[in-house]
Amino acid sequence: MQDRNVDFVAQTRRRGRGAVSNAAGRYEVQRHEAVSDGWEIEPERPKFETHVAVEWARSLITYNRSPDLPFDRSINPYRGCEHGCIYCFARPSHAYLGLSPGLDFETRLVAKANAPDLLRVELSKPHYRVAPLAIGTNTDPYQPIEKERKLMRACLKVLRDFKHPVAIVTKGTMVERDLDILVPMAREGLVRVGVSVTTLDDTLARRMEPRVPGPQRRLRTIRRLVQAGVPVRLMASPIVPGLSDHEIEAILQAGAEAGADAASWIMLRLPREVSPLWREWLDEHYPQRAARVMARLREMHGGKDYDARWGHRMRGEGHYAEMIAHRFDLAAARLGLSRAQPELRRDLFRVPPRVGDQLRLF
Repeated sequence: MQDRNVDFVAQTRRRGRGAVSNAAGRYEVQRHEAVSDGWEIEPERPKFETHVAVEWARSLITYNRSPDLPFDRSINPYRGCEHGCIYCFARPSHAYLGLSPGLDFETRLVAKANAPDLLRVELSKPHYRVAPLAIGTNTDPYQPIEKERKLMRACLKVLRDFKHPVAIVTKGTMVERDLDILVPMAREGLVRVGVSVTTLDDTLARRMEPRVPGPQRRLRTIRRLVQAGVPVRLMASPIVPGLSDHEIEAILQAGAEAGADAASWIMLRLPREVSPLWREWLDEHYPQRAARVMARLREMHGGKDYDARWGHRMRGEGHYAEMIAHRFDLAAARLGLSRAQPELRRDLFRVPPRVGDQLRLF
């Protein structure tokens, strides 16, 4: 029997993980269920450990045309994310690998071993036109396996050599390791970092984001980046109705005190398999609030758990969504976090010479 297709998983086997189940991906034609064989002896089953597979990707830069996003291209050195955030909207992407968006997403990871080399090749193409590149929009580039794999650091070195603008999104404090690369890039106006702080409640954070550094630790990361000269945006995302929405002003206040110069927010999103995973998590950790949380979400999406329409999916609509937006705007303006930020520079971009290239005389 394959564990990855078993739905509900006992707590002892998933300690330190976000999802409570591991249902098969939507493209799988077969499902496996654990059924008692009638014996009273319960068989011992293994815990969900982290496994990393290596992928030799054919391409790296992904382009999008979404009007909801402030960038048109991104890269992701990893598939899946060990941080285990239960609300992660990237979970459904694991179904394309024949894996579960549940526990598989946070335990069966894929490292794109040739990511730095591919990035160098794609940026060197004659037709390439520079624009800010986003990293961390799908899975976190500073998740725990980065400590060993160092793919994010290698990609940053490529971007530094090309003088290419980059916007990084992370919950991982390992970003501090790369200050030796980020600080010189920041001096040239080539980098901004967004640090996500979803809640200041340690208990809620540990349950929603089990392998993410705690809120106060992330705030210290903001402070250290800013003190080193790297501009930081505080990302209060996602805002969770009935669980973290009361913290909006406090989160922004903490981010401003840490030195962030901008802030943004997104409402909780539940695309595809994320919705049942989220509802299972609510029933286990906050059963007394589950009905209220889901009622607020459905109120913003026409009675559904989620509505993927452009211009709607990030924040929803209706009185509650408007109230959250109003509160955020007032607090951000009061704290100086709503000022327009300078665009990352594109004019410095250049393809560095390779070994054996003919050097220019003038």
